[in-house]
Amino acid sequence: MSNEGWKFEHSYAKLPQMFYRKQNPAKVPAPQMAVFNDELARSLGLNAENLQDASEIFTGAQLPLGANPISQAYAGYQFGHFTMLGDGRAILLGEQITPDDLRFDIQLKGSGPTPFSRRGDGYAALLPMLREYIISDAMYYLGIPTTRSLAVAFTGRDVIREKVLQGAVLTRVASSHIRVGTFNYISAYGTQEDIQTLADYCIWRHFPWLEHPEKGSQNKYILFFREVAKLQASLIASWQLIGFIHGVMNTDNMAISGETIDYGPCAFMDVYDPETVFSSIDTAGRYSYKNQPIMGAWNLSKLAESLLPLFHENENASIELAQNEIDHYRDCYEKIWLAGMYSKLGIVNEKPEDVELITELLKLMTLHKLDYTNTFRDLSALSIDNEKNKTSPLFNILEFAAWLKKWQARLQQHQSQHNPHDIMKKHNPAVIPRNHYVEEALAAADHNDLTLIHKLLTALSKPYEESAEYSQPPTANSCEYKTFCGT
Repeated sequence: MSNEGWKFEHSYAKLPQMFYRKQNPAKVPAPQMAVFNDELARSLGLNAENLQDASEIFTGAQLPLGANPISQAYAGYQFGHFTMLGDGRAILLGEQITPDDLRFDIQLKGSGPTPFSRRGDGYAALLPMLREYIISDAMYYLGIPTTRSLAVAFTGRDVIREKVLQGAVLTRVASSHIRVGTFNYISAYGTQEDIQTLADYCIWRHFPWLEHPEKGSQNKYILFFREVAKLQASLIASWQLIGFIHGVMNTDNMAISGETIDYGPCAFMDVYDPETVFSSIDTAGRYSYKNQPIMGAWNLSKLAESLLPLFHENENASIELAQNEIDHYRDCYEKIWLAGMYSKLGIVNEKPEDVELITELLKLMTLHKLDYTNTFRDLSALSIDNEKNKTSPLFNILEFAAWLKKWQARLQQHQSQHNPHDIMKKHNPAVIPRNHYVEEALAAADHNDLTLIHKLLTALSKPYEESAEYSQPPTANSCEYKTFCGT
C-alpha cells in the first residue's frame, strides 16, 4: 500500500546490542482487522483511510515501509522477586515521528516468539487484546497518561491456553517502552557505563531540558530521577482518584515516561473498598488499591538502586540523595491526590480541615459499600442550597446527612466566586469501563460480534456526559470480579 504515512526512526536500535535483539514478527495464516483507531492514526501522521483495512501490517504479516523490528530486553521485580524478562511476545517496529515532531513507539503485541519468550509461544488471544484497547482508550479520554492502542487484528491462528482461543495482535503506541525494569536489567547484567548510556538516552528522549542543567544545580541523573518520580506520583494519584487498579505493578510495568502501561489484570473499582484486589494472582494484596502509592515508592527505590553509581561517587551520599528524592515523591503524590479530591468535591480554596471532610466521606463510602464513581457523580448533581437527586443511596444513610451539611456549608464559603457544580462535573466521570460492560462486550466479540465493543468505545470517549446505559453498577451477584493476565 502506498501513502500510508509511516515516518520511522530507530534511535533505540542505535543503543548497544545488549538492549535489544533483532526479531521479525511471525507469519499469520489469515489476517483480518477487528478494530482500528482512526483518530489516533491521524494524530500520528498516518493515512487512516489507507490503513484501516491493513490487517497484514497490524498482524506483522507485512512490515510497514521503514520498519526495523526489534524486541527490547528488560528485567523486573515481579511481586518483589527479580526476574529476567524482555519482550516475550512484542516487537517494536520503530519510532513514528508525527507532524508535530513528536516520537512514539509502534509496537506489535502478540506477534510471535522472540529470544525473550522463555517457554511462552509469543502469541496473544483476541479478548485480552481487545480489553487493552478498551481500557487504554478509556484512560486517554479520562485524561490519564497512557499507552494507546492503534489496532487489534485477528491472526487466524488459534492460541492454546486453558482452552483454544482466537489469536490476535494489538498495535500499541507509547512515548517509549523503557521501563524501570529496563534499568534493573542493565544494572544486573551491564556496566556503569551501560547504565549511564541508558539514562542519557532517556534524558534525550523524555527530558531534554536536563541535558544542560543550570550551573550549580544537582547532577542531571538526580534531576532525571526526580522527573520520573514526579510523573509516577501524578500518574498513581490519577489512578486513585478515578478508582483504577492496575493489578500488576511490577517494575517491568512502570514506564519511565509516566504512562500507564501493560493492561493485564487491571479493572475499575465499583464498590469503594481500599482493600480491593481484582487480579487472580495477587493473593496477598500486594497491588491492592490502597497499596498502589506505596508500590510506586517501592518501584522507584529499585530504579534508584540502579542509578546510585551516577548520583554520587560516595555510596552513602548516593543513598541519602536517593532517599530524599523518594521522600519527595511521597509528598508530591499527597499534594496531587489532595488537589484532585478537592476538585472532586468542588473545593477551590482548600483549608486544613478539608482533609477531615474527605476522610469522613471515604469512611462512609467504605462502611456502606457505596459505588465510588456514582457517589461522586451524585454529589456533583447536588446544588448548594437544596438536596436534588434523592434517588442516590447516599440519602438512605443517616450519617451522610451530617456530612452533607458540613460539606454544603464549606462550599458556601466560596459560592460567589466559583460554581462547585461545574468544577465537580469536570472531575467526576459519569462513564468508566465498568467490568460488567467490558465483559459483556468481550463475550459478544468472542462470537465475532464487535457491535458492543464499538458502542462501548463511543460511550467511553465522552466520560463526563451522562449515560443511563453505561453508568449502572453491577448487580450484587457479579461483584466478586476476578481478572487474569491474559497471557
